[in-house]
Amino acid sequence: MRYVWDLHHAYFGSNASWVARAGMALFRGYLQRWDVRSAERVDYFIANSTNIAGKIERLYGRASQVIYPPVDLDKFYISERQEPFYLIVSALVPYKSIQLAIAAFNELKLPLKVVGEGPLRNSLERQAGENIEFTGWVDDSRLAKLYAECEALIFPGEEDFGIVPLEAQASGRPVIAYAKGGCTESIIGLDDCSNGAGPTGIFFSVATPRSLIEAVRRYQAIRQLFDPAALRRHASQFSRTVFKTRMEQFVNAKLQQRASSAHQNAQTV
Repeated sequence: MRYVWDLHHAYFGSNASWVARAGMALFRGYLQRWDVRSAERVDYFIANSTNIAGKIERLYGRASQVIYPPVDLDKFYISERQEPFYLIVSALVPYKSIQLAIAAFNELKLPLKVVGEGPLRNSLERQAGENIEFTGWVDDSRLAKLYAECEALIFPGEEDFGIVPLEAQASGRPVIAYAKGGCTESIIGLDDCSNGAGPTGIFFSVATPRSLIEAVRRYQAIRQLFDPAALRRHASQFSRTVFKTRMEQFVNAKLQQRASSAHQNAQTV
C-alpha cells in the first residue's frame, strides 16, 4: 500500500505506462480510503522503525511500538582482506535510486559491484561504465564474501528501515547512505557519534550524484576511522535474539492487558 502513499511517484510517475498512470489516478483515492478503514481494525501496531511509526501516526492516527527487524549475524563475518570495490545490494526497481549511484560512479571511475535483479537492470547496464559490474542475485556465501571484502556499501535510496546496511555493518564494513528513512536509525554517522561509539557510516544529504560523490571522497579521506569490530558490535544490537526478546515482551504485555481488562469487565458484570 505504500505505493499509493509516499512512493506513488516512484512507480506511477512519468516513466510509468499511460495505462498504469490512468489506473492509479482513477483508483488511488479509493485505495487510500480503503487502507485507512482497514487500519481501524488493527488492535496494535508494531513499526519496523521510528520512520514508519511516524507514517502510521500521520496516515492512520495511531500510535505504534517500534521493534527493529533483525540481521542474521551468523551469516556474516569480518575479513582481513579488503578489495578496492564498492558494493550495492538491492532489487533493481525505481525507488531504490540505483541510477543515482550509477551516475556517481561513472564520474568517480571507481569499481562498483551491483548485486540484484529487477526490471531496471537492462537500462541500468546501458547507463553504466566499464567500472560497474552487475552480478545478478548471488548465493549467501558469495554475498557474505562481497560484504566482507568491499570498501563500503552504497545505499542510495530511502527505505522503511533497510536490512542491507546492517548486513554490511555485521561484516565490519561501513555504509555510505542517503540521509533519509530508516537507515538513519541503524547507521551512526560521523556527526552522530556519542558515548564513545565510533561512526559506522557516512550520510549524503541530497539525492543527487554530486552529493554521493562528495560522500565517497570524504570516506576515502577518513576510512581509517571505521573499526570493523566496532561496526559488527553495533550491528549486534539488531540481532535475532534481541528481536525475539522484544517481540515476546510486546506480545506478553498486550496479552496481560487483555486478561486484566477481561477480568475487570467480569467483576463489573
